[in-house]
Amino acid sequence: MLKKILRGIFSVIGLIVGYFISEILLTIPQIASLAYLSTTMARVAFVIIISFIFGLILYIISPIIYKGISNLIEYIEKSMQKMSITEIIYGTIGAIISLVLMTFIAKPINDISIIGPILLILLNILAAIIGAEIMIKKKEDITALLVNIKKPVIREKKAKDTIKDSTIGIPKVLDTSVIIDGRIFDICETGFIEGPLVIPNFVLDELRHISDSSDSLKRNRGRRGLDILNKIQKELSIETQIVDDDFPKIAEVDAKLLKLAQKIEGKVITNDYNLNKVAEFQGVPVLNINELSNAIKPVVLPGEEMKIDIVKDGKESSQGVAYLEDGTMIVVESGRKYIGQTTDVIVTSVLQTAAGRMIFAKPKDN
Repeated sequence: MLKKILRGIFSVIGLIVGYFISEILLTIPQIASLAYLSTTMARVAFVIIISFIFGLILYIISPIIYKGISNLIEYIEKSMQKMSITEIIYGTIGAIISLVLMTFIAKPINDISIIGPILLILLNILAAIIGAEIMIKKKEDITALLVNIKKPVIREKKAKDTIKDSTIGIPKVLDTSVIIDGRIFDICETGFIEGPLVIPNFVLDELRHISDSSDSLKRNRGRRGLDILNKIQKELSIETQIVDDDFPKIAEVDAKLLKLAQKIEGKVITNDYNLNKVAEFQGVPVLNINELSNAIKPVVLPGEEMKIDIVKDGKESSQGVAYLEDGTMIVVESGRKYIGQTTDVIVTSVLQTAAGRMIFAKPKDN
């Protein structure tokens, strides 16, 4: 129905355009002097024919115009969905500023006959697009500038209200796995990590998606991650920033994290071994929670004696496995027969990897 209505509207527009064009043509001396346009009836017939031709042309091409408008509207809707509220506001302000400036700059163009108004419309559209793009891309710089202007007011308010301390440092981008892990809260609480902590919106979206999962384990993990973020914001003095930056052309969250870290010249905090390796390859600095955990574990040297509880079989038929309080695995050669017992062992070697530390030992009585 809408398509038919628009087709009728375009046909009427074509008739109107044809009427004005025919009037313009009749003012041209070379056309007005033609013999077959000497009578009033001929002139009326000329106007009707020209109007009909343009009406017919727009009637024929109206489906193409309709399709083009539909595609444009669909593109604008998709673009608006991908943009945050902040980007929309900045883009609107940029477009308005550009249109105001263009009103003064391009005023002489409007005085050009016939083509002037058309050029002015095109220049205004181009200026609005450019202005919106510039404001969206520079939104962070503009926000920072506005914040700096308001700093004196904030300083006066600090004397009355208790607010979080902000430490200037390299931004730390948190990935989903390290938020769910939860140890980041304890590390921040000790003061070993300086702010700001950057939490991208696409990571929050992933956490929300996990917390809404039908799988109870995933759902609990997602909710734990959201709880950790709330604790960091409410209970710690470290600065946190939630950023709207997104990279629509990049599908994977890990790839977006690395791209964001490169953009803001920050570091990624993770406990994901694979992300750690990809980041190293791309030259993005990484703070791996597992590596930190391994670094602060007590050093064990070959030849040292330990008293451990062997709890299960190892991969090899004769091996037994035990664990230290910090979760470090101890593989005991010929330890299978000691399963369920407290045994003295001697450390034979230590294997250190980014994924963790493994200790190899043998029973002391061997």
